Amino acid sequence: MQRQYTGSAGKVANCQIGVSLSVATRTEHAPIDFALYLPESWANDPARRKKARVPDDLQFQTKPELALAMIHQAIAAGVPPGVVLADSAYGSSREFRSGIRREGLHYAVGVDPKTTVFVLTPDGSPRGEPVGVRDLAMEIHQRGGFRRCTWRKGTKEDLTARFALRRVVPAYDYRSSATSTAEGLAQRREHLWLLIEWRDGEPEPANYFLASVPVRTKKQLVRLVMQRWRTERVYEDLKGELGLDHFEGRRFPGWHHHVSVALCCYAFIVSERVRRFPPSAGGTKETRSLALAA
Repeated sequence: MQRQYTGSAGKVANCQIGVSLSVATRTEHAPIDFALYLPESWANDPARRKKARVPDDLQFQTKPELALAMIHQAIAAGVPPGVVLADSAYGSSREFRSGIRREGLHYAVGVDPKTTVFVLTPDGSPRGEPVGVRDLAMEIHQRGGFRRCTWRKGTKEDLTARFALRRVVPAYDYRSSATSTAEGLAQRREHLWLLIEWRDGEPEPANYFLASVPVRTKKQLVRLVMQRWRTERVYEDLKGELGLDHFEGRRFPGWHHHVSVALCCYAFIVSERVRRFPPSAGGTKETRSLALAA
């Protein structure tokens, strides 16, 4: 355990942080893997490692590296592939994005407001100099380029915000060599979608997303990236109902044992819900959950 930033608390706290991988269908969402993030101060401290029973072959990995390793394992295990969604802690890493594409997957991930891109013209050529996505958002806002989009019916009201969509190419390492040109980067690098979300009453955009996934409309991409709220709901259920955050031990194996039990319990609940209320339940006979549980 160490003082580090945690998204659930929104601040630096004395905590343990795990990186998770979930799979989702149109109706269901289930976490399938978790890995404990080991800070460098722990990974490079033999005394701490021995006391916490950290495996000898385990080396320091960043959170994006842990996430990529889990995705690779899932693919090797035959988990059906899909579009990778992640927040900016992962999406801002170009190594993470490149790793996703090397696995043959598409992504739609959050990125840092300081991310720089070339905006592309309709014919695919870069327009002017690279620009930070936050500065680009302000420019679009001044021209009235944001449009409202509703992506889901909420329990009390529709979930809606204003969005802007642009075709871009990442501009990292631009001018790092004498041969770097905007046209050359645009030709060598994958053309991506940049989606910007500006919520009502906020002074600036809330989120920026880069997406490699091919889409036909802005609404399709909005609905896709907003599926991440389901992961937050899974965390709430795991903590509130299944005790995910109740572990108070200080051993590496113990943490993973605890999390594995919580994931198995959650998977059981999802399977029971699907059996009891299958997505295509229209016209099916009522079944008894306990009988099917065997």
